[in-house]
Amino acid sequence: MAYDRDETTSWAGRLDAELRYADPLTILNSAVAAFGDRLALVSSFGAESAVLLHMVSRVKPDMPILFLDTGLLFAQTLDYRRALAGRLGLSAVQDLRPAFTDLAVTDPTAKLWQTDTDRCCHIRKVLPLDRALAGYGAWITGRKRFHGGDRISLPVVEGLDHQIKFNPLANWGKAELDGYMADYQLPAHPLVAQGFPSIGCWPCTQAVQGDEDVRAGRWAGSEKPSVASISRARRGLSSMSAATSRDANLTCVSRLKPASWVGLIYLKVAFCPLRQIRLKA
Repeated sequence: MAYDRDETTSWAGRLDAELRYADPLTILNSAVAAFGDRLALVSSFGAESAVLLHMVSRVKPDMPILFLDTGLLFAQTLDYRRALAGRLGLSAVQDLRPAFTDLAVTDPTAKLWQTDTDRCCHIRKVLPLDRALAGYGAWITGRKRFHGGDRISLPVVEGLDHQIKFNPLANWGKAELDGYMADYQLPAHPLVAQGFPSIGCWPCTQAVQGDEDVRAGRWAGSEKPSVASISRARRGLSSMSAATSRDANLTCVSRLKPASWVGLIYLKVAFCPLRQIRLKA
């Protein structure tokens, strides 16, 4: 069933008033009851993602999980995505990758992040997610108010164009997240112990100091917010030339931040024929 923008906004407002102080599981159950198979969860499989993923596994383990594999993620994130999805029995995780044509035209050498992070995020996150979400009536995010910035006034339910967006963890803080992780003995993302409380693509993520904001290591030194609407693309990256792949490998090695050099580091590049680069500190 399709809704126009005014209907969506009105419905979102009513749902938000009803669920504003509800616990996350109640919010998830309400979302599933309202949208069924037309509901998806967007997850980065990042530092705090295990909590919401575990809740979804309790409510609807076959819910589509949309995971953005930008081609510039830490290898630890890719390994964590596979391990956690298997452990929680999540049977419908979809890996969304940037379209080959978008990369070939806009970022053929995988260096766009050095000069224009907004455009880089647009082709690697926004466009793939927009394509994937087109078939859904609503989606779920893991955003939380305590992360600050434009999330401080985050509602539990939002109307976005012709879709509804649920933020079940909007009211939760770090104490609730840590408590849930401990109660259910959920594994943390391996980079959390290395000082990464928020984890995105490796070129634009760095470790933070203990007294810094949770998201201080994301796009450090810029005022760029997180990508608000992140969205499927076909693979097709294997056809990139070997020369471009070698250049991308060199880029990865030369731009690796010292904060990431802990023990044995694996960098996986989506368009690299070897797929894996190993570096020793």
